[in-house]
Amino acid sequence: MTALITRDELTAAIEAGAVTVVDALGGEYYARRHLPGAVALVPAEVDAKASALLPDRDAAIVTYCSNPSCPNSGQVADRLTALGYTDVRKYREGIQDWTEAGLPTESA
Repeated sequence: MTALITRDELTAAIEAGAVTVVDALGGEYYARRHLPGAVALVPAEVDAKASALLPDRDAAIVTYCSNPSCPNSGQVADRLTALGYTDVRKYREGIQDWTEAGLPTESA
């Protein structure tokens, strides 16, 4: 099971530039809005794209999707871990929680 990260911890990590954030929704959802600096990586593309998007397997990585009922972030996190990434956490509450807290997002 992937370790979790809270909104406050994630906010601090993003502000410090200490984390790579992975949007597991992708597509139009990513284009419409995503967390600051997030890269898009959906479950079906992890094997093909992870090494190019996330070259440092020891870097801090946080996955997220829409909300706690969305399975994508857990699937991406689990696959990254299986591929040898050593510091993967999941922001379970997702972008819904982020935007409800009034935090900034970006669009493509």
